[in-house]
Amino acid sequence: MAVSDKDRDILARTLWGEARGEGLAGQIAVGWTIRNRVFDGNPRSWWGEGYAGVCQAQYQFSCWNKNDPNFAYLSGAKAIPVRELVQAFKAADQVITGAVGDPTGGATHYYATTMPRPPIWANTAKQTLRLGHHMFFKAVP
Repeated sequence: MAVSDKDRDILARTLWGEARGEGLAGQIAVGWTIRNRVFDGNPRSWWGEGYAGVCQAQYQFSCWNKNDPNFAYLSGAKAIPVRELVQAFKAADQVITGAVGDPTGGATHYYATTMPRPPIWANTAKQTLRLGHHMFFKAVP
């Protein structure tokens, strides 16, 4: 699959919006969750098409919700600090090229442990990784 500049940019911004406080390893893990959705093998996947399509699909990644405080940064209305954006692009590039393996074990979902309560789907899904403030899952019903 060809990855466009837009795909790369949207993926990096999503990694910043979802996991900027987790360091490179956490951003890579979130990136692999997105990649697992991109390459789920279903030609009519409801996730979206390509990295930009998956990242910006409605209700998938809260950082892209217009009422989320991160949206102003992701949309370009506010500037993301350069050092932080460079790290997010580094993580995005490593995920896109497969330069690092999937630390999530095939996860397609995650949630931040800072949420008031876990999402309901976490009760029956298979947890694959806990990294920083994120828990990763696959086989989500």
